[in-house]
Amino acid sequence: MRILITGTTGYIARRLALQLLEDEHELICCVRDLNRIPDEIEDNPRCSFIKLDFLDPEPGKIPKDIDAAYYLIHSMSTNSDDFEDLERQCAQNFKNLVEATHCEQVIYLSGIVNDKSLSKHLKSRLQVENTLKSERYALTTFRAGIIVGSGSASFEIIRDIVEKLPFMVTPKWLNTKTQPLGIRDVLTFLSGGLGKKELYNKAFDIYGPEVLTYKQMLLQFAEVRGLKRYIVTLPVLTPKLSSYWLYFVTSTSFQLASALVDSMKVEVIGKPSDINKIIGIEPMDYKTAVNLAFQRIEQNTVVSSWKDAVSSGRFKDQLSKHIEIPQYGCFKDVRHRKVTDETYTLNKIWAIGGRTGWYSFNGLWKLRGYMDKLFGGVGLRRGRTSDTYLEAGDALDFWRVLYANKDEKRLLLFAEMRLPGEAWLEFKIVKGQLYQRAVFRPKGVWGRLYWYSVLPFHAFVFSGMINALVNK
Repeated sequence: MRILITGTTGYIARRLALQLLEDEHELICCVRDLNRIPDEIEDNPRCSFIKLDFLDPEPGKIPKDIDAAYYLIHSMSTNSDDFEDLERQCAQNFKNLVEATHCEQVIYLSGIVNDKSLSKHLKSRLQVENTLKSERYALTTFRAGIIVGSGSASFEIIRDIVEKLPFMVTPKWLNTKTQPLGIRDVLTFLSGGLGKKELYNKAFDIYGPEVLTYKQMLLQFAEVRGLKRYIVTLPVLTPKLSSYWLYFVTSTSFQLASALVDSMKVEVIGKPSDINKIIGIEPMDYKTAVNLAFQRIEQNTVVSSWKDAVSSGRFKDQLSKHIEIPQYGCFKDVRHRKVTDETYTLNKIWAIGGRTGWYSFNGLWKLRGYMDKLFGGVGLRRGRTSDTYLEAGDALDFWRVLYANKDEKRLLLFAEMRLPGEAWLEFKIVKGQLYQRAVFRPKGVWGRLYWYSVLPFHAFVFSGMINALVNK
């Protein structure tokens, strides 16, 4: 089949694309930025790519000869005040474009919406579902609750909490019930529902075999990790305090923390149906899903992570707008060293940040991360998805990867930390020399004061870092 996929760089779509290619389908992938095409599908002969923003669509951009389409556009971490209007507009524009094609089926991944008191984001998902309904194509909606998999927001947040806090004083919403579903099962539902006419114009709740509270999920996660954890729930933590608690304890942004707290107050229990029988699946239990996620992590084969979504940080533009480092009106720290072993140096550059650290004065890097978190930034806790692999668009602690090409021996990062200006960090090997450039474009007086205040630290931090990259 010839299939259109939206949200190609997102957590779900990126994994689904690999599954559909394995099933020998042909894919037309929609991306907002052609510089962010996932490496694992970029050179596949059955993949083509369209630059398309569904908030500002181009008529006729989608080819007419498509058989089906996946609508996988959604962001819980946006800080826009008119979030629901943007979601509806995006869905309406998608619908208008797809109705002009030969598409027979649209598949949408939504959230379980059976509770009478829905959160803002669940209301938005239901609104999107209603917007997508059409007389020109059949809509199949799969409604999921908590998705458990390496790199998923819920998995990484639970991991942060469990691995960092032996004793937890938590909000009362930890007693809310849900039915977690493994990411592998989500992909089976999405791919298995393709072309099945008995699913046309219907919505199905998809969920795992267990009803668990969030507290039980934390404790079971701890059991899988061989950790003993103690949890006390208090009724006095307001939603705002709960959001701050999540924000400071985990790697999440405050916007996502607020959205999650809002959603976690709502019971997410699915309605029974015959969908498991139709698809031919028996969803795995929660512990199995957690174990499989850690197998991926240990093998360093995590395909996608919520942290790599642009909305996980402050960077909102297309990568191409920042790849060219400005030459004027900037402060620069430029250093170079002779490289004796290029392979060694490149591997160290490509492993920088995350669990590896920054090779020099890691305590100062951590302090900068804590300060960033304190002022509403992303901090260092996002880490990185892979310990050894980088591509454009990846999150790397409080940086965003703008360009990563080992053949060209160049890595370029853009700062997502709270700054009175813009900052770039570049590593590049030219003719046996490693060039390390830190460039800062200040914004007003505060930007200039900031640069001069951190300038004394550059002498040993940046010097130590470049020395570590070239010396064995």
